[in-house]
Amino acid sequence: MSEVKTFKTESKRLLDLMINSIYTNKEIFLREIISNASDAIDKYHFLSLTDEALDKSVEYKIYINLDKEERSITISDNGIGMTYDELNDALGTIAKSGSKEFVEKMGENKNKDEIEIIGQFGVGFYSAFMVASSVEVKTKSPFSSKGYKFTSEGEETYTVSEIDYQGPFGNNHGTSVKIYLRNDTEEEKYDEFLDQYKIESLVKKYSDYVRYPIMMEMINQEPKKDDAGNYLEGEYTEEVVEETLNSMTPIWKKRKNEVTEKELNEFYKQKYYDYQDPLTNIYINVEGLLNYTALIYIPKNPPYNLYSEKYEKGLQLYSKGVFIMDKCKELVPDYLRFIKGLVDSSDLSLNISREILQQNRDLQKIANNVEKKIISRLEKMLENERELYNQIFENFGLNLKFGIYDNFGAKKDLLKDLILYKSVNTEKMISFKEYIASLGEGQKEIYYASGKTIESVKAMPQMDLLKKKGYDVLVLTDEVDEFIMNILGKYEDYNFKSINQGDLGLNDEASEERIKNLTEDKKDVLQKIKESLGTKVVDVRLSKRLVDSAVCLVSTEGISMEMEKVLKNNPTNQEVVADKVLEINPDHKLFRAIEDLYNNGEDLDLYADLLYSQALLI
Repeated sequence: MSEVKTFKTESKRLLDLMINSIYTNKEIFLREIISNASDAIDKYHFLSLTDEALDKSVEYKIYINLDKEERSITISDNGIGMTYDELNDALGTIAKSGSKEFVEKMGENKNKDEIEIIGQFGVGFYSAFMVASSVEVKTKSPFSSKGYKFTSEGEETYTVSEIDYQGPFGNNHGTSVKIYLRNDTEEEKYDEFLDQYKIESLVKKYSDYVRYPIMMEMINQEPKKDDAGNYLEGEYTEEVVEETLNSMTPIWKKRKNEVTEKELNEFYKQKYYDYQDPLTNIYINVEGLLNYTALIYIPKNPPYNLYSEKYEKGLQLYSKGVFIMDKCKELVPDYLRFIKGLVDSSDLSLNISREILQQNRDLQKIANNVEKKIISRLEKMLENERELYNQIFENFGLNLKFGIYDNFGAKKDLLKDLILYKSVNTEKMISFKEYIASLGEGQKEIYYASGKTIESVKAMPQMDLLKKKGYDVLVLTDEVDEFIMNILGKYEDYNFKSINQGDLGLNDEASEERIKNLTEDKKDVLQKIKESLGTKVVDVRLSKRLVDSAVCLVSTEGISMEMEKVLKNNPTNQEVVADKVLEINPDHKLFRAIEDLYNNGEDLDLYADLLYSQALLI
């Protein structure tokens, strides 16, 4: 008995939509059919726990068979199978999910979280029509005395026939899905899905962690030898062996104490094609309103193209052990682009496209949670594993700095305690917290200077007074550093202060009064030097910060000279200029010599330019 039926929706249009829009990669069909097979076994297993009529000794498996002559792929399982009504309901109604309905029914009697069904979206089966000219489904439910066959070419109708069928493995239940492949075209090569190694690679890629064995007959070839043991060119013996293609248990689903560091490192190297062990790994397991597991790695060295436009950030995304995508960029903020790893969530539907996934609220919640977990782990490393953290910061500290600067400082409070700088007093990497823990007597600000090395900063004339007082100075070596200081503004109650900008405010009242009086006394020679320098400086002053050095250049509050250099590298900021001030040490013999020349009527243009050039060189 056969019946020709019409799909219960506008099938042709909806099938076209699903085949051409929801799934952008044709190879995904195998993942979907295997996931459905896994669901069917799950259903049988859960029902067998309470139904005495169901055999509890079934050895569950999913089997793939390739037939090159008839150009077909068959995926079989010994799961629950379908009755006549279930077959029409599940396959005759597009976008109706039998898995979702099963979970809802079971949830009336037990905790839904214990029922981990992969596909709950209801369109996965129809992905087969991306590669199929027709699909044949044979199925048998243990609750039905008859078997049934469903056939369809993905058009407006399908056929259901009653057949004599005991399931694919003779268990009296189960389903086989046979996909007859389309003919090859110039654009599409469907024959590749008849290659056993292609199927093996797709199972490894998408379904490696499905909990039941996925099996297939593999043909192994060995070169033939003659009686003397010599290989015969071009001659082989063939052996057909049954192999399990998937590993079934993902390492991140095991308890942390069940996995060794060596196993985690080997998984990382194999999975992410690195020959070195990672610096560390972060295990995350969250249960509650949101359920997910994450395994995050921090590589030992940055990828060679980490800062290029071609570098793709992202974590691998799984749903209940089934691979969804390789680089889910929504899971990683830009400043953590260097991390590797994966997220596996039971709260994400498998059958969703990248476009829908980008708008998924649960995904964003997971991303925010993973970010906080990583930052928390880094904070603990900074406190308890300093040598390891220093190594991480040496390689990826620039990324964390950009995290503070990015998006107008939105993440500054989250990241500020992870930033390290070298300092002139310690000559090692210290945090802001460590800096203020060793403040000098009477010190009210956190001082910093831009320079390539500690030595170059120590040699700055602006350091004279700070050295005398014994105050520490942070050494800023990256272009983004001064922007960070401006974004942060202060740390706790201490303002950041550049030693190259404005008044340091470190003199006592007597010194302030002395400079004030000297400035009035020397105003004519100072004005003459300023006139000689023209627009090179906005002012020439007697310095309050110089002790041993003759001269230095500083900038007014606002854009610093270092920031000017950075901004001028951007073609749109060519007009940005820092207001430079030439400061002269009134007690230095060089200034006294210039003052004598001025009093004797000498032209100061050459000498003013010499002072300015010396300050620039320093």
